[in-house]
Amino acid sequence: MQYLIKRLIRSNNIFIRILIPYFSFLLLNYLLFRIQFPGIVVAIILDLFVALLLYKQSKEKEQILKTISQINEGELFAKAATDCLFAENITLALAVNSIGDVIKTSVEKSIKDEKLKASLVTNVSHDIRTPLTSIINYVGLIKREKTDNPKIERYVDILEAKSNKLKILTEDLVEASKISSGNISVELTKLNFVEMINQSIGEYYEKFEECSLCVKFKCKEKQIFIMADPRHLWRIIENVFGNACKYALKGTVLWLELRTDRENAVLTAKNVSSKEISVEAEELSERFIRGDESRTTEGYGLGLSIAKSLTEIHGGDFSVRLDGDLFKAIIKLPLSGD
Repeated sequence: MQYLIKRLIRSNNIFIRILIPYFSFLLLNYLLFRIQFPGIVVAIILDLFVALLLYKQSKEKEQILKTISQINEGELFAKAATDCLFAENITLALAVNSIGDVIKTSVEKSIKDEKLKASLVTNVSHDIRTPLTSIINYVGLIKREKTDNPKIERYVDILEAKSNKLKILTEDLVEASKISSGNISVELTKLNFVEMINQSIGEYYEKFEECSLCVKFKCKEKQIFIMADPRHLWRIIENVFGNACKYALKGTVLWLELRTDRENAVLTAKNVSSKEISVEAEELSERFIRGDESRTTEGYGLGLSIAKSLTEIHGGDFSVRLDGDLFKAIIKLPLSGD
């Protein structure tokens, strides 16, 4: 009899586990009620026992659901207690614990792999930077030497341009690696965002002229204060401006608008793209993703990714929107609160 009860409890068949005990219980109740008063008393006691048993099962499932919720919220070490569980709740609890262990192992492996990648990129970039510095220095020395051969002058100019591009790439790789690994310091200072943008426009004036790009800056307020690291904030603005110089249609306007909402300073940069953007807006701020898949323009697909990561480090938000050939970058940074 004991063996039969265990088979009923542990069976995976719903008919065997639920329906057979249910109809057996109904039949037992019917037979007890036929005995009249003594049978009715026994039936009530039995019903109360079953009610308590169902309540216990419900409480056990509630605990298991709480553990699932904890795992979902990031508490990967949360475990469902398996002591004194009844019937299928044991299997369910063990499955939940197993899922938590698998997720925890995967996350730990992912973090370890990310750190290894970041370390590899940093080390390789450092190894590249040392000989690259020598190349740039020697190119500078060659340029000082007088030569009557125009070909050599042209070759040296090309060599200088390419080596400087490689230098920028290695610096961007190191910065992206530091950001992704969390190995970056942030010193927050109260800054006037309006003044910062005006200074940045002034510093980028020559590049905007080279790209035949006109800049229009609109802001109703003279002062909008935010808490930010000046170096990183400049890098965010520089990457947005640099992206516009590379991909905006010549002779068009880069529209900049700065405003505030309840908690943030919101900078919007809009420009018309010179080429069709063939990727989704969300992908443009990912690493090594470029709107120009033909790769006929400069850039390595790191600029907007770095800008996005640096904005998030400040507790802000960086997003990209596309409307046909209109490109829009939106930067939200928390106000200083003073």
